[in-house]
Amino acid sequence: MLRTLTAGAAMLGALAMAAPAQAAPAPSPTPDEMMIIDVVKANGSGCPDDTAAITVSKDNKAFTVSYSEYTAQVGPESSPLDFRKNCQLALDIKVPSGFTFAIATADYRGFAELQKGAWAQQNANYYFQGYTQTTRSEHTFKGPMSDDWQRTDQVGIASLNFLKCGDRRFLNINTELRVNRGFSDAKKHTSFISMDSTDASINTVYRVQWKKC
Repeated sequence: MLRTLTAGAAMLGALAMAAPAQAAPAPSPTPDEMMIIDVVKANGSGCPDDTAAITVSKDNKAFTVSYSEYTAQVGPESSPLDFRKNCQLALDIKVPSGFTFAIATADYRGFAELQKGAWAQQNANYYFQGYTQTTRSEHTFKGPMSDDWQRTDQVGIASLNFLKCGDRRFLNINTELRVNRGFSDAKKHTSFISMDSTDASINTVYRVQWKKC
């Protein structure tokens, strides 16, 4: 059974992140030790109030973030600030006693409509509150393009950033979409990129690697 939680709006402070741990990965916790995720804060132009939702998978190995108003665009009907949208989530992940976790992979999905000459980027940054290490990714899309898109960030086991055993820290996920008109005619044509849950297949999936303490 999936747990579904809806994000509320709030400001996030600057937070830093994690050193790699040493023990080998362990099996996922049993269903009666289910991971629980609470959205503590959500802030950003890409996730206004009640527009981001999280579901946790039955096997505790993944969670999904879905968006309903996450689109960056340039064009005749766009405001000067629409070229960039972002969403920063602070997640309180309650893990079973004796376990810790790291983000192993992240799948990002959406749709892009880019005119010839225009380009877009999808960026992501995830880190634990109070730690010094962060993981960042960047993906670029070039026009002409009118299609669904998917990109995957995969972290090698040796470089996974685990939460220290016994620590209770928020996991922070900061994503960003941006569009640049390039040499396209933005006075006549719109270019955009989105992560948007109006289509149930469009979302962001994060997979968790468990480790026994």
